[in-house]
Amino acid sequence: MSVFVKATASRSRSLKTILGGIAIVGASALVLSGCAPAADTGSSSGPREPLTLKIGTILPQSGTLAFLGPPEEAGVALAVKEINEADLGIQVEVEYRDSGDTTTDTATVSVTDLLSLDVSAIVGAASSGVSKTVIDEIVAAGVVQFSPANTSIDFTDYADDGLYWRTAPSDVLQGEVLGNQIAEDGVQNLGIIELNDSYGTGLTKKITETFEAAGGKVVASPLFNTGDTVFTTQISEVLAANPDAIALVTFDEAKIIVPALQGAGYTGPLYFVDGNLADYSAVFAAGALDGDKGTLPGLDTAKLGDFTDRLLEVNPDLTDFSYAAESYDAVVLLALAALAANSTDGKAIASKLQEVSGGSGDGTKATDFASAAQIILDGGVVDYDGNSGPITFDENGDPTEATIGIFQYGPDNTYKRIN
Repeated sequence: MSVFVKATASRSRSLKTILGGIAIVGASALVLSGCAPAADTGSSSGPREPLTLKIGTILPQSGTLAFLGPPEEAGVALAVKEINEADLGIQVEVEYRDSGDTTTDTATVSVTDLLSLDVSAIVGAASSGVSKTVIDEIVAAGVVQFSPANTSIDFTDYADDGLYWRTAPSDVLQGEVLGNQIAEDGVQNLGIIELNDSYGTGLTKKITETFEAAGGKVVASPLFNTGDTVFTTQISEVLAANPDAIALVTFDEAKIIVPALQGAGYTGPLYFVDGNLADYSAVFAAGALDGDKGTLPGLDTAKLGDFTDRLLEVNPDLTDFSYAAESYDAVVLLALAALAANSTDGKAIASKLQEVSGGSGDGTKATDFASAAQIILDGGVVDYDGNSGPITFDENGDPTEATIGIFQYGPDNTYKRIN
Protein backbone atom coordinates (compact mmCIF):
# COMPACT_ATOMS: atom_id res chain seq x y z
CA MET A 1 0.00 0.00 0.00
CA SER A 2 1.46 3.30 -1.06
CA VAL A 3 0.57 6.22 1.16
CA PHE A 4 0.67 9.58 -0.57
CA VAL A 5 -0.82 12.64 1.01
CA LYS A 6 -1.52 16.00 -0.56
CA ALA A 7 -2.54 19.07 1.40
CA THR A 8 -4.44 21.93 -0.17
CA ALA A 9 -3.20 25.31 1.07
CA SER A 10 -5.66 27.59 2.82
CA ARG A 11 -5.56 31.38 2.79
CA SER A 12 -6.28 31.32 6.52
CA ARG A 13 -4.96 29.22 9.35
CA SER A 14 -7.96 26.91 9.11
CA LEU A 15 -7.84 23.17 8.50
CA LYS A 16 -6.40 21.87 5.26
CA THR A 17 -7.90 18.92 3.42
CA ILE A 18 -5.48 16.08 2.93
CA LEU A 19 -6.09 13.06 0.75
CA GLY A 20 -4.39 9.96 2.12
CA GLY A 21 -4.05 6.59 0.45
CA ILE A 22 -6.55 5.16 2.93
CA ALA A 23 -8.73 7.99 4.15
CA ILE A 24 -9.66 11.63 3.86
CA VAL A 25 -7.93 13.30 6.79
CA GLY A 26 -7.62 16.81 8.17
CA ALA A 27 -4.38 18.72 8.65
CA SER A 28 -3.73 22.17 9.98
CA ALA A 29 -2.08 24.89 7.96
CA LEU A 30 1.27 24.68 9.61
CA VAL A 31 3.57 27.68 9.63
CA LEU A 32 2.71 31.33 9.94
CA SER A 33 3.62 33.40 6.94
CA GLY A 34 4.16 37.11 6.55
CA CYS A 35 7.45 37.77 4.81
CA ALA A 36 8.77 41.26 5.33
CA PRO A 37 9.43 43.27 2.17
CA ALA A 38 12.81 42.46 0.66
CA ALA A 39 15.30 45.00 -0.51
CA ASP A 40 15.71 43.33 -3.91
CA THR A 41 13.41 40.63 -5.26
CA GLY A 42 13.75 41.34 -8.95
CA SER A 43 15.60 38.87 -11.12
CA SER A 44 15.24 40.02 -14.71
CA SER A 45 16.24 43.68 -14.76
CA GLY A 46 19.85 44.46 -15.61
CA PRO A 47 22.95 42.28 -15.69
CA ARG A 48 23.51 39.88 -12.82
CA GLU A 49 26.48 39.81 -10.51
CA PRO A 50 27.51 36.35 -9.26
CA LEU A 51 26.04 35.56 -5.86
CA THR A 52 27.79 33.94 -2.92
CA LEU A 53 25.31 32.34 -0.56
CA LYS A 54 26.62 31.57 2.90
CA ILE A 55 24.62 29.04 4.90
CA GLY A 56 25.11 27.23 8.19
CA THR A 57 23.79 23.96 9.53
CA ILE A 58 22.66 22.93 13.00
CA LEU A 59 22.22 19.21 12.53
CA PRO A 60 22.71 16.51 15.19
CA GLN A 61 26.34 15.48 15.53
CA SER A 62 25.55 14.50 19.15
CA GLY A 63 22.50 13.81 21.29
CA THR A 64 19.43 11.61 20.93
CA LEU A 65 19.09 12.18 17.17
CA ALA A 66 22.77 11.81 16.32
CA PHE A 67 21.98 8.91 13.96
CA LEU A 68 20.24 11.43 11.66
CA GLY A 69 23.26 13.74 11.46
CA PRO A 70 25.33 11.85 8.85
CA PRO A 71 22.60 11.49 6.19
CA GLU A 72 21.38 15.06 6.71
CA GLU A 73 24.87 16.54 6.48
CA ALA A 74 25.58 14.36 3.44
CA GLY A 75 22.46 15.75 1.76
CA VAL A 76 23.65 19.30 2.44
CA ALA A 77 27.19 18.55 1.24
CA LEU A 78 25.96 16.93 -1.97
CA ALA A 79 23.69 19.87 -2.78
CA VAL A 80 26.49 22.39 -2.16
CA LYS A 81 28.86 20.35 -4.35
CA GLU A 82 26.42 20.12 -7.25
CA ILE A 83 25.33 23.77 -7.06
CA ASN A 84 28.92 24.95 -7.11
CA GLU A 85 29.87 22.59 -9.94
CA ALA A 86 26.96 23.89 -12.02
CA ASP A 87 28.52 27.39 -11.87
CA LEU A 88 25.27 29.12 -12.79
CA GLY A 89 25.52 32.48 -11.09
CA ILE A 90 25.68 31.32 -7.50
CA GLN A 91 28.23 29.65 -5.23
CA VAL A 92 27.35 28.26 -1.81
CA GLU A 93 29.59 28.29 1.24
CA VAL A 94 28.58 26.14 4.21
CA GLU A 95 29.56 26.03 7.86
CA TYR A 96 28.62 22.85 9.77
CA ARG A 97 27.72 23.03 13.44
CA ASP A 98 26.18 20.65 15.99
CA SER A 99 22.62 20.99 17.26
CA GLY A 100 22.92 18.57 20.18
CA ASP A 101 19.57 17.95 21.84
CA THR A 102 17.38 19.76 24.35
CA THR A 103 19.48 18.66 27.32
CA THR A 104 22.27 21.04 26.25
CA ASP A 105 22.61 24.58 24.90
CA THR A 106 24.69 23.32 21.97
CA ALA A 107 22.24 24.65 19.38
CA THR A 108 22.17 28.12 20.91
CA VAL A 109 25.96 28.31 20.89
CA SER A 110 26.03 27.08 17.29
CA VAL A 111 23.40 29.56 16.10
CA THR A 112 25.13 32.50 17.79
CA ASP A 113 28.36 31.48 16.09
CA LEU A 114 26.73 31.09 12.67
CA LEU A 115 24.97 34.44 12.91
CA SER A 116 28.30 36.08 13.70
CA LEU A 117 29.52 34.68 10.37
CA ASP A 118 26.69 36.50 8.54
CA VAL A 119 24.96 33.43 7.15
CA SER A 120 21.79 34.05 5.15
CA ALA A 121 20.15 30.78 6.15
CA ILE A 122 20.52 28.01 8.70
CA VAL A 123 19.56 24.43 7.80
CA GLY A 124 18.21 22.62 10.87
CA ALA A 125 17.53 21.63 13.48
CA ALA A 126 16.40 18.04 13.05
CA SER A 127 14.63 18.04 16.41
CA SER A 128 11.50 20.18 16.70
CA GLY A 129 12.30 20.75 20.36
CA VAL A 130 15.75 22.05 19.51
CA SER A 131 14.36 24.33 16.79
CA LYS A 132 12.05 25.86 19.36
CA THR A 133 15.05 26.91 21.44
CA VAL A 134 16.69 28.86 18.60
CA ILE A 135 13.97 29.98 16.20
CA ASP A 136 13.45 33.36 17.90
CA GLU A 137 17.15 34.22 17.67
CA ILE A 138 17.30 33.24 14.00
CA VAL A 139 14.14 35.12 13.06
CA ALA A 140 15.24 38.24 14.95
CA ALA A 141 18.42 38.25 12.84
CA GLY A 142 16.41 38.22 9.59
CA VAL A 143 17.90 34.84 8.66
CA VAL A 144 16.01 31.93 7.09
CA GLN A 145 15.63 28.82 9.25
CA PHE A 146 15.03 25.80 7.03
CA SER A 147 14.52 22.43 8.70
CA PRO A 148 14.70 19.19 6.75
CA ALA A 149 13.17 17.17 9.58
CA ASN A 150 11.01 19.26 11.95
CA THR A 151 7.54 17.75 12.07
CA SER A 152 5.97 19.32 15.17
CA ILE A 153 2.46 20.65 14.77
CA ASP A 154 3.38 23.52 17.10
CA PHE A 155 5.07 25.44 14.28
CA THR A 156 1.66 25.95 12.67
CA ASP A 157 1.05 29.41 14.07
CA TYR A 158 4.52 30.35 15.25
CA ALA A 159 5.43 34.01 14.81
CA ASP A 160 8.30 33.40 12.41
CA ASP A 161 8.00 36.51 10.18
CA GLY A 162 7.90 34.22 7.15
CA LEU A 163 11.46 33.01 7.77
CA TYR A 164 10.82 29.42 8.93
CA TRP A 165 10.42 26.70 6.27
CA ARG A 166 10.61 22.93 6.19
CA THR A 167 10.75 20.12 3.65
CA ALA A 168 9.43 17.54 6.15
CA PRO A 169 5.65 17.21 6.49
CA SER A 170 3.84 17.86 9.75
CA ASP A 171 3.18 15.06 12.21
CA VAL A 172 -0.48 15.56 11.38
CA LEU A 173 0.29 13.36 8.39
CA GLN A 174 2.61 10.81 9.98
CA GLY A 175 0.28 10.35 12.94
CA GLU A 176 -2.65 9.62 10.67
CA VAL A 177 -0.72 7.14 8.56
CA LEU A 178 0.71 5.26 11.56
CA GLY A 179 -2.58 5.28 13.45
CA ASN A 180 -4.38 3.81 10.46
CA GLN A 181 -1.64 1.21 9.89
CA ILE A 182 -1.85 0.02 13.49
CA ALA A 183 -5.64 -0.28 13.18
CA GLU A 184 -5.34 -2.12 9.86
CA ASP A 185 -2.99 -4.59 11.52
CA GLY A 186 -5.86 -5.63 13.80
CA VAL A 187 -4.65 -3.98 17.01
CA GLN A 188 -7.51 -3.09 19.36
CA ASN A 189 -5.69 -1.90 22.50
CA LEU A 190 -2.58 0.23 22.00
CA GLY A 191 0.02 1.42 24.47
CA ILE A 192 2.25 4.39 23.66
CA ILE A 193 5.46 5.46 25.37
CA GLU A 194 5.96 9.09 24.43
CA LEU A 195 8.61 11.77 24.66
CA ASN A 196 7.40 14.78 26.60
CA ASP A 197 8.17 17.52 24.09
CA SER A 198 6.39 19.20 21.18
CA TYR A 199 7.34 16.39 18.80
CA GLY A 200 6.36 13.51 21.07
CA THR A 201 3.09 14.87 22.41
CA GLY A 202 1.97 16.23 19.05
CA LEU A 203 2.64 12.99 17.20
CA THR A 204 1.07 10.91 19.97
CA LYS A 205 -2.06 13.04 19.81
CA LYS A 206 -2.52 12.40 16.08
CA ILE A 207 -1.78 8.67 16.40
CA THR A 208 -4.34 8.45 19.22
CA GLU A 209 -7.03 10.42 17.39
CA THR A 210 -6.65 8.36 14.21
CA PHE A 211 -6.40 4.98 15.92
CA GLU A 212 -9.42 5.61 18.13
CA ALA A 213 -11.44 6.98 15.20
CA ALA A 214 -10.78 3.62 13.53
CA GLY A 215 -12.29 1.81 16.52
CA GLY A 216 -9.24 1.12 18.67
CA LYS A 217 -8.39 2.37 22.15
CA VAL A 218 -5.16 3.79 23.53
CA VAL A 219 -5.00 2.18 26.95
CA ALA A 220 -1.88 3.93 28.29
CA SER A 221 0.50 6.66 27.11
CA PRO A 222 3.09 7.39 29.81
CA LEU A 223 5.51 10.27 29.28
CA PHE A 224 9.26 10.59 29.76
CA ASN A 225 11.65 13.51 29.42
CA THR A 226 14.69 14.01 27.21
CA GLY A 227 17.73 12.85 29.15
CA ASP A 228 15.92 10.09 31.03
CA THR A 229 17.80 6.80 31.05
CA VAL A 230 15.53 4.67 33.26
CA PHE A 231 12.02 3.81 32.03
CA THR A 232 10.81 1.37 34.68
CA THR A 233 7.76 3.47 35.59
CA GLN A 234 6.64 3.98 31.98
CA ILE A 235 7.11 0.31 31.12
CA SER A 236 5.21 -0.84 34.20
CA GLU A 237 2.33 1.51 33.41
CA VAL A 238 1.97 0.49 29.80
CA LEU A 239 2.30 -3.25 30.46
CA ALA A 240 -0.25 -3.06 33.28
CA ALA A 241 -2.80 -1.93 30.69
CA ASN A 242 -2.26 -5.18 28.72
CA PRO A 243 -1.93 -3.66 25.23
CA ASP A 244 -2.00 -5.68 22.00
CA ALA A 245 0.83 -3.50 20.65
CA ILE A 246 3.07 -0.66 21.77
CA ALA A 247 4.10 2.41 19.79
CA LEU A 248 7.38 4.11 20.74
CA VAL A 249 7.28 7.86 20.12
CA THR A 250 10.88 8.45 21.10
CA PHE A 251 14.31 9.32 19.79
CA ASP A 252 17.42 7.31 20.63
CA GLU A 253 15.81 6.21 23.91
CA ALA A 254 14.34 3.26 21.98
CA LYS A 255 17.72 1.54 22.39
CA ILE A 256 17.01 1.32 26.13
CA ILE A 257 13.23 0.91 26.06
CA VAL A 258 13.02 -2.01 23.62
CA PRO A 259 15.23 -4.46 25.58
CA ALA A 260 13.65 -3.31 28.84
CA LEU A 261 10.18 -4.06 27.48
CA GLN A 262 11.23 -7.46 26.22
CA GLY A 263 13.06 -8.17 29.47
CA ALA A 264 9.80 -7.48 31.30
CA GLY A 265 8.11 -10.18 29.25
CA TYR A 266 6.52 -8.17 26.43
CA THR A 267 6.45 -10.16 23.16
CA GLY A 268 3.88 -8.21 21.15
CA PRO A 269 4.43 -5.96 18.12
CA LEU A 270 6.25 -2.64 18.35
CA TYR A 271 5.70 0.41 16.16
CA PHE A 272 8.39 2.98 15.49
CA VAL A 273 8.33 6.57 14.20
CA ASP A 274 10.76 8.76 12.28
CA GLY A 275 12.60 9.73 15.46
CA ASN A 276 13.70 6.15 16.16
CA LEU A 277 13.33 4.16 12.93
CA ALA A 278 16.95 3.09 12.60
CA ASP A 279 19.30 0.23 11.83
CA TYR A 280 19.50 -1.79 15.06
CA SER A 281 21.48 -4.71 13.62
CA ALA A 282 24.45 -3.95 15.86
CA VAL A 283 22.31 -3.03 18.88
CA PHE A 284 19.77 -5.80 19.53
CA ALA A 285 19.94 -9.58 19.37
CA ALA A 286 18.95 -11.10 16.04
CA GLY A 287 15.19 -11.30 15.62
CA ALA A 288 14.41 -8.78 18.36
CA LEU A 289 12.39 -6.58 15.99
CA ASP A 290 11.39 -9.14 13.36
CA GLY A 291 8.03 -8.06 11.89
CA ASP A 292 7.81 -4.76 13.75
CA LYS A 293 6.85 -1.69 11.72
CA GLY A 294 7.42 2.06 11.59
CA THR A 295 6.87 5.19 9.54
CA LEU A 296 9.20 7.72 7.97
CA PRO A 297 8.38 10.71 5.72
CA GLY A 298 9.96 10.77 2.29
CA LEU A 299 10.18 8.95 -1.01
CA ASP A 300 11.66 5.48 -1.30
CA THR A 301 15.41 6.12 -1.61
CA ALA A 302 15.75 2.83 -3.50
CA LYS A 303 13.73 4.42 -6.30
CA LEU A 304 15.68 7.67 -6.50
CA GLY A 305 18.05 6.56 -9.24
CA ASP A 306 21.62 7.51 -8.52
CA PHE A 307 20.83 9.86 -5.64
CA THR A 308 21.94 7.39 -2.97
CA ASP A 309 25.08 6.60 -4.99
CA ARG A 310 25.92 10.31 -5.08
CA LEU A 311 25.35 10.54 -1.33
CA LEU A 312 27.76 7.66 -0.80
CA GLU A 313 30.39 9.52 -2.81
CA VAL A 314 30.09 12.32 -0.25
CA ASN A 315 30.04 9.96 2.74
CA PRO A 316 30.95 6.33 1.92
CA ASP A 317 30.07 5.25 5.47
CA LEU A 318 26.35 6.06 5.21
CA THR A 319 24.04 3.20 6.17
CA ASP A 320 20.94 5.31 6.89
CA PHE A 321 19.51 7.80 4.39
CA SER A 322 16.77 9.30 6.57
CA TYR A 323 16.08 12.95 5.70
CA ALA A 324 19.05 13.12 3.30
CA ALA A 325 16.74 14.04 0.42
CA GLU A 326 14.93 16.68 2.50
CA SER A 327 18.30 18.21 3.47
CA TYR A 328 19.50 18.21 -0.13
CA ASP A 329 16.31 19.89 -1.33
CA ALA A 330 16.46 22.50 1.42
CA VAL A 331 19.83 23.73 0.13
CA VAL A 332 18.77 23.61 -3.52
CA LEU A 333 15.62 25.59 -2.76
CA LEU A 334 17.59 28.20 -0.83
CA ALA A 335 19.98 28.63 -3.77
CA LEU A 336 17.14 28.85 -6.29
CA ALA A 337 15.30 31.39 -4.14
CA ALA A 338 18.47 33.48 -3.90
CA LEU A 339 18.81 33.38 -7.69
CA ALA A 340 15.15 34.29 -8.15
CA ALA A 341 15.52 37.20 -5.72
CA ASN A 342 18.94 38.10 -7.13
CA SER A 343 19.92 38.58 -3.52
CA THR A 344 21.40 36.72 -0.56
CA ASP A 345 19.42 38.73 1.97
CA GLY A 346 17.49 36.35 4.23
CA LYS A 347 14.13 38.05 3.82
CA ALA A 348 14.59 38.31 0.06
CA ILE A 349 15.31 34.59 -0.12
CA ALA A 350 12.26 33.81 2.02
CA SER A 351 10.07 35.88 -0.29
CA LYS A 352 10.92 33.56 -3.21
CA LEU A 353 10.87 30.12 -1.57
CA GLN A 354 7.20 29.46 -2.26
CA GLU A 355 7.59 30.55 -5.87
CA VAL A 356 10.57 28.32 -6.72
CA SER A 357 8.80 25.31 -5.15
CA GLY A 358 5.84 25.77 -7.49
CA GLY A 359 3.62 26.90 -4.67
CA SER A 360 2.61 30.13 -6.42
CA GLY A 361 0.69 28.09 -8.98
CA ASP A 362 2.88 28.55 -12.02
CA GLY A 363 6.39 27.81 -13.21
CA THR A 364 8.29 25.40 -15.41
CA LYS A 365 9.05 22.01 -13.89
CA ALA A 366 12.66 21.10 -13.15
CA THR A 367 14.07 18.21 -11.14
CA ASP A 368 17.72 19.22 -10.78
CA PHE A 369 19.50 22.40 -9.77
CA ALA A 370 21.17 23.14 -13.09
CA SER A 371 17.94 22.98 -15.11
CA ALA A 372 16.05 24.94 -12.48
CA ALA A 373 18.70 27.66 -12.24
CA GLN A 374 18.81 28.06 -16.02
CA ILE A 375 15.06 28.69 -16.12
CA ILE A 376 15.52 31.52 -13.62
CA LEU A 377 18.53 32.95 -15.44
CA ASP A 378 16.53 32.95 -18.68
CA GLY A 379 13.90 35.14 -16.99
CA GLY A 380 11.38 32.41 -16.23
CA VAL A 381 9.72 31.04 -13.10
CA VAL A 382 10.76 27.58 -11.93
CA ASP A 383 8.79 24.85 -10.18
CA TYR A 384 11.40 22.61 -8.53
CA ASP A 385 10.46 19.03 -7.73
CA GLY A 386 13.15 17.42 -5.62
CA ASN A 387 14.41 14.11 -4.34
CA SER A 388 12.09 14.42 -1.33
CA GLY A 389 9.01 14.94 -3.52
CA PRO A 390 7.14 17.74 -5.31
CA ILE A 391 7.39 19.91 -2.15
CA THR A 392 5.10 22.74 -3.41
CA PHE A 393 5.14 25.06 -0.40
CA ASP A 394 1.91 26.65 0.73
CA GLU A 395 1.87 30.28 1.82
CA ASN A 396 2.82 29.15 5.33
CA GLY A 397 6.09 27.54 4.25
CA ASP A 398 5.05 23.88 4.47
CA PRO A 399 5.12 21.19 1.77
CA THR A 400 1.61 20.51 0.53
CA GLU A 401 2.50 17.12 -0.93
CA ALA A 402 4.22 14.37 1.01
CA THR A 403 4.79 10.63 1.05
CA ILE A 404 4.87 8.74 4.34
CA GLY A 405 6.67 5.43 4.01
CA ILE A 406 5.73 2.33 6.00
CA PHE A 407 8.66 0.09 6.91
CA GLN A 408 9.07 -3.35 8.44
CA TYR A 409 11.98 -4.89 10.31
CA GLY A 410 13.47 -8.23 9.34
CA PRO A 411 15.31 -10.84 11.44
CA ASP A 412 18.54 -8.83 11.18
CA ASN A 413 16.89 -5.77 12.81
CA THR A 414 17.23 -3.65 9.68
CA TYR A 415 14.14 -2.17 8.06
CA LYS A 416 12.78 -2.17 4.53
CA ARG A 417 10.00 -0.19 2.92
CA ILE A 418 6.83 -2.23 2.38
CA ASN A 419 4.60 0.35 0.66
